[in-house]
Amino acid sequence: MTGQRLASRFLGPVAAGLLVAASVPPWGLWPAAFAGVAVLDSSLAGRSARSRLGRGILAGAAWALPSTFWMVDLTPPGWVVAALLHAGFVGLAAVAVPPLRGRRPALVGALTLAEFARWSVPFGGVPLATIPIGQAAGPLAPVVRVAGPLLLVVLVAATGCALSALADAPRAPGRFGRSVAGAGGVVAVALLLATLAPTGKTVGTIEAAVVQGGGPQRTRATPTGAVIVFANQVAATDLVTGPVDLVVWPENVVNPDPDLPDGKRRPNRLYADEARPVLEDLAGSLDAVLVAGWFHRDPTDQGVNLNYVEAIEADGRVADRFDKVRTVPFGEFVPLRGLVERFAADSLPRRDVRPGDGPAVLDTSLGRLGVAISWEVFFTERTREAALHDALVLLNPTNGASYWLTQIQTQQVASSRLRALETGRWLLQAAPTGFSAIIDPEGKVLDRTGVGEQAVRQATVGLRNGQTWATRVGPWPMLAAALVLVVWGRWPARRREN
Repeated sequence: MTGQRLASRFLGPVAAGLLVAASVPPWGLWPAAFAGVAVLDSSLAGRSARSRLGRGILAGAAWALPSTFWMVDLTPPGWVVAALLHAGFVGLAAVAVPPLRGRRPALVGALTLAEFARWSVPFGGVPLATIPIGQAAGPLAPVVRVAGPLLLVVLVAATGCALSALADAPRAPGRFGRSVAGAGGVVAVALLLATLAPTGKTVGTIEAAVVQGGGPQRTRATPTGAVIVFANQVAATDLVTGPVDLVVWPENVVNPDPDLPDGKRRPNRLYADEARPVLEDLAGSLDAVLVAGWFHRDPTDQGVNLNYVEAIEADGRVADRFDKVRTVPFGEFVPLRGLVERFAADSLPRRDVRPGDGPAVLDTSLGRLGVAISWEVFFTERTREAALHDALVLLNPTNGASYWLTQIQTQQVASSRLRALETGRWLLQAAPTGFSAIIDPEGKVLDRTGVGEQAVRQATVGLRNGQTWATRVGPWPMLAAALVLVVWGRWPARRREN
């Protein structure tokens, strides 16, 4: 194999994947995604279905492996498996693309369908290191209020294909003109619609505080550690200044041991009946609604865990509770447990979290609050559900204390920015060790903590109602459009073959 053939077969697809990965936080070089799609398009031109499959898999692996590198600290085999699953979706998208005529519209549609598929399956989907997350800080991000993150995928892919056409211009000037005009028109119309799309309206304001207890990363939950985490949160809450209406704590920072009689309790452990009075006193002393994340065994079924948030009123009353619906595969539940435990029993949770089934809201004296616990903020349907149930503000209690680096944390902030834009709501993200953030309805991060610091972030937050086009229609129009693009792109190829 000559060096030129080697470069064509391997280096092009790998470069395409690395460029898309570079657009994803923490790097956040959003224009790189356009170049990545352009290189991918060029590498698929004129290739057989088998070759397109291989090149798509290479591009997908080069995209996923660096942008999910944080997984190595938790499970090196899981990191590889997750990357291969991601690569498989990109490979299938490449197979769906014809080799010559119609390739570019088909590629736009196929990448869009592939992104949606991997956000949905297997095990509920893994929407990490996505194309939209890489565009959260870019100029195209506002289009998500028109038709959600899938429209963002379409625009990135269309722009990349236009760049690829530009490189082909000397050989096919007519096709170049059509490709650029088509992509430019789509982007222009989408941006225009983003300025016209409804964003909801402000119906009031509250003073909100996001509390981060602080502490080191790369920690695992332990009985004695639960006491420290809880104490850190209490100490950080003492930093809240001035009158506040809402105080948001992170996910599962109230992690009590199963209840025992007083004489059998162990020292340096947290118990529910000790934690609850502290929370009630904090809510009362602040004269605020306190939203705190709990994690413990189900008292009615010791074989499962519960992960939920409670809203505690200033009078100590629990106003409402929301149990996490979208639980994390292999982190909060283990698919195919009997098989997987043979290979990684020590790194798996012993008990699955029982998912909730209620709407993503908390009813409080401040009004209805939308809730996406941790992982749920990566799924657009969770915050869309909150908006459709008339939530006035979005909360994202989360816990990134177990993770290495800041890859997943920066991607989560980017995802929160997209959710705020899609719904036209403020979003408050609270984490025990970072990042905690306050994000406005335009997707701007107004304030953010550092990693590990004990800190409070406060702001006057708008309470908003109404729906964007994205919350009204969901993903179905974009899925239909993507399918049409694939069929349309393949139609010239079929006609030529006949």
